Amino acid sequence: MAKVLLVDDEDSFRVALARRLRLRGYDTIDLNNGEEAIQVARNDLELEVIVLDLKMPGLDGSEVLREIRNFRPAVQVIMLTGHGSVKSAMDSARLDAFAYLDKPCDFDELVRTIEEAREAKVHAMTRHEVPQIVKGSIWQWLLGVHNHRPGVVLLGMLVLAITAFSPPPQRLLELVSSPKTGLASDPSQGYADYSDLEMDESISQHYGRTYKLGKKATALSEGESGQEFTPHQAAFRARIMLGILFVAAMFWATGAVPIGITALFVGVAMYFFGVLRPDGVAKAFTKDAVVFIFGVLAISKAITKTGLDRRIGLLLLGYAKSLNRLLFLFLPMFAVACSFVSEHALIAFIMPLFMIIYDVSIRAAGVSQDRALAVMLALSLCYAGNSGGPGSPAAGGRNAIMLGILSDYNVAPSFAEWVAYGLPFVPVMALVVALYFFVVLRKKILVKNVDAAAIIRRNSEKIGPMNASEYKTAAVLIALILMWMTLSDVFGMGGPVILCLVVLNILKILRWKDIAAIPWDVVFLYASAAALGKGLAVTGAALYLADTFVGVLPEFMSSGEGLAIAVSVFTALATNFMSDGAAVSAIGPITVPMATLSGTNPWMIGLATAFASSFAHVLVIGTPNNAIVYALAKDPVTGEQLVTLGDFIKHGAAVLLLSLVVLWFWVILGYWQFMGF
Repeated sequence: MAKVLLVDDEDSFRVALARRLRLRGYDTIDLNNGEEAIQVARNDLELEVIVLDLKMPGLDGSEVLREIRNFRPAVQVIMLTGHGSVKSAMDSARLDAFAYLDKPCDFDELVRTIEEAREAKVHAMTRHEVPQIVKGSIWQWLLGVHNHRPGVVLLGMLVLAITAFSPPPQRLLELVSSPKTGLASDPSQGYADYSDLEMDESISQHYGRTYKLGKKATALSEGESGQEFTPHQAAFRARIMLGILFVAAMFWATGAVPIGITALFVGVAMYFFGVLRPDGVAKAFTKDAVVFIFGVLAISKAITKTGLDRRIGLLLLGYAKSLNRLLFLFLPMFAVACSFVSEHALIAFIMPLFMIIYDVSIRAAGVSQDRALAVMLALSLCYAGNSGGPGSPAAGGRNAIMLGILSDYNVAPSFAEWVAYGLPFVPVMALVVALYFFVVLRKKILVKNVDAAAIIRRNSEKIGPMNASEYKTAAVLIALILMWMTLSDVFGMGGPVILCLVVLNILKILRWKDIAAIPWDVVFLYASAAALGKGLAVTGAALYLADTFVGVLPEFMSSGEGLAIAVSVFTALATNFMSDGAAVSAIGPITVPMATLSGTNPWMIGLATAFASSFAHVLVIGTPNNAIVYALAKDPVTGEQLVTLGDFIKHGAAVLLLSLVVLWFWVILGYWQFMGF
């Protein structure tokens, strides 16, 4: 039964109403004062709806509602009053009352309002991240609900404890203790900071020296180094990073706790186990990519706030008059554009448009929600953007890293050569993405008629001609894109976007409250991904993973196309758990020398590695594209998350497999065979 709290100081009215509610099947508590109501609301977690009199002696309804909102934000409150006025209604509305009814009200109307409030409570709990816990057996408690799975949390802590107390693998000790010789056979050649290693210095020595780790590290002055960091100490931290990676992935995949809390867990674990010193952990969380994510989410607020997103939509989606055209015409062109212009920026500009298309389409069809349509729009855009990565060296830092590795062997391709070997993959993969979502979700979609062009046109016409704010925002946006294209090597991707936020604030377009309203959990999520990548790289854990993979390759995959296919598999898996750049940094230095030693052209292996690093489809942490799409894919009315972490895992795994199949048969065993190297 639904539990309802009835609060009214008029005894006869309250008792009679409570009796009628009980006859309708409600578990009703009736009280005559606000003080007791606050106490009950605080402690009774099964309470769903409160029917509250506005005018009472002592604490009145507004004061009671204000207190309740502090600690039970999801509970819905229906305000009743016999002294109704417009001002009272406005006051209660500001306090987030669900409904405002005159007293005495029609009983059937009150029951309908209570039922509507119960439905609204479910959405409110989602918005406020309140777990919807159902009492039951110990197994049900362990399994829990989304954002509250005690069993998974306990399992994660057990895994981390086993990781901490188990002995290090012998191969890991060898990798972190081997001195640098400068030869191609160096075991440490795949280490992220290999070029910074001094001759005869091991990973453990470099790790301890660079990050000032050791027994006396806390007492060091600037420039001094502590006691030599031993291989066992380095191996312990590498093992811990592997454990943190596994536990964080498990938490994100199952929704054991909110994604922001998992992000904080990564930092806490790195602090607690001494992976880096406190300032080092903080730096690991504040990479340029994290600042970029924050800035892009804030910029998207300005674009949406001014209506500029609708003008952009007219240019890009003017021909998308059906869902099929949107999938099979727009997505391939969008993917090709992402090969030459920042796919993160393009997705940040287009995703708000897709949510407008979703919102208008469901309202026109008379549907309250169509999650299948939201998933199709959001993830097809995301994965098409990801698929643009192989198209050119300009598509991302991962490609620049691979060019640097190939340059070390004096075999780096030119820009045009990279485009020739990579661009044919892009539109084909985008069409495969479109076909996948068309086949998998077509029958599940409730809204069949999606005319993106007409929707964007109507929404653009509705707000009238462009005004001064739009022109200013457009100018800032153009300047931002130009800075990304010309100055990113100097200022990174984050610097220009922060500058533009300041300019937009000075122009009175973007207020601080707009910036503060961005989904910070997604920013923390990506920050933790950067920290994970840093920890895996500097401890040697990423090197150990790559070395283990290479060591188990069968003979037929040790050279030629077999090696390229094997490398693509491992890179694609690794890039979903660490940044694409970190994946290429860890794997490329191992596999490119293997290509040379086995007589395979380094281009084949290097390009296969770089291309597969774009397949970060499975987890939100894999790429900024995923994080941006996840952050913006919310119901425009209820604020409910329309695209979940589970959607990324389910559909991302399928698209990852399809991406590998296209890479193998269309690229490596396809047109590369005719082009040669």
